[in-house]
Amino acid sequence: MEPDVQALADERAVINLVSQYCWSLDAKNFEELRNVFTPDAFAILGGTECHGIDAIIKRISSALTRLDVSHHLVGSHMVEVDGDQASHRCYLQAQHVLKGTEGGDLWLVAGTYEDQLVRTPDGWRIKQRILSRVWTEGNPNVAAPDLRPGQHQSGGSK
Repeated sequence: MEPDVQALADERAVINLVSQYCWSLDAKNFEELRNVFTPDAFAILGGTECHGIDAIIKRISSALTRLDVSHHLVGSHMVEVDGDQASHRCYLQAQHVLKGTEGGDLWLVAGTYEDQLVRTPDGWRIKQRILSRVWTEGNPNVAAPDLRPGQHQSGGSK
């Protein structure tokens, strides 16, 4: 059986786009997300609904800007392409570090991304992303956007 070269190229492009998302987050290069999502994209991130790329950038940057470092890993990609549309899902693990946080400096989140993508003149873009947390470990205060090191969040994780 001869592989469909276009299908393989599309699958690789989708996986690279998802990796670009991770690199953008960890480099805190949030404007690069405009090359990952469509302008009208919808996402649910950390339980927050985001309508449009500006809302997505605002949500992500507010969560990550205050951290010392984050490290997002994705794997076990499943990609299905149907013409100019595609679906993608993968596992993720994201480490978040904020030194000096009461209760510990590290919060680890594991879960899945479920994406719907479209082919645009500029390449594949995510039109919809749903982040589902499966488990967490460590100190959720690390990711509490309204806290500074040394403060404590009451009521557990968000």
